[in-house]
Amino acid sequence: MRLAWATDIHLNFVDRETAGRFCEEVEGSGADRLVISGDIAESFDLGETLGFLADRLPCPIDFVLGNHDYYGSRIADIRAAMAEVTRRITPLNWLPESGVLSICPEVALLGHDGWGDARLGDFAGSTIRLNDYRLIGELSGLDRMSLARVLRSLGDEAASFARRALPHALQRHRSAIFATHVPPFRESCVFKGRVANDEWAPHFSCGSLGDALVEVMTRSPDRRLLVLCGHVHNPAVARILPNLVAMTGGAEYRRPEVCRVFDVPADLDALFEDQDRPVTV
Repeated sequence: MRLAWATDIHLNFVDRETAGRFCEEVEGSGADRLVISGDIAESFDLGETLGFLADRLPCPIDFVLGNHDYYGSRIADIRAAMAEVTRRITPLNWLPESGVLSICPEVALLGHDGWGDARLGDFAGSTIRLNDYRLIGELSGLDRMSLARVLRSLGDEAASFARRALPHALQRHRSAIFATHVPPFRESCVFKGRVANDEWAPHFSCGSLGDALVEVMTRSPDRRLLVLCGHVHNPAVARILPNLVAMTGGAEYRRPEVCRVFDVPADLDALFEDQDRPVTV
């Protein structure tokens, strides 16, 4: 089967004609499914945008949410809305809600939104202040220590999901693809060719999720995991373990496009069976 992957498409920044061209690219790729690793729109038009994609595309749409998808609302409210939207619109699968999907006999797809969880780098000393901390209800108006607690709890949610769902996926499948928005490893958090430093890493990586993925895959040496993430808009590939590879998708505002189309399971076999093979997004 063919799996198209896109990330950070930010369709709220483009007109319907441009969004339609993105759909044409997906359809033209011959994809049997589309997975989106977050930042689809913003809260005010997220549901409408997902409905548009479902109407235009002939394939299932599996997705996680990114930080921008929550802008102008509260995390709890958007999560409740996504659970309702995906129940109502059949082609849509919000991965934290849908759990493990068997996309072919050998490969499972699962995922969680993740969050920049203040664990990697130096959150206490960082001078970075994201728009998240103004535009998302649960994160606004907090002092630094309170904000760190909330961010870490969001990271813990993603890690808990991975520890619960990934072993289940690997029981029945040789390989799994895990979609998430925020890079779970510092090595995946790259901007202009440089790995995030201690100033930026707390806001642009989900360290707790990365730890959970490493734990599970270390205990499962005969299984393979490909992580698909976004958030930083710069492509990167990191081999974390012999059986764990993370890909970060590139993106540009107002130019939504497909990052890559995978032939599954053939591309996963090639990725993991030749460890010296150069890999690009």
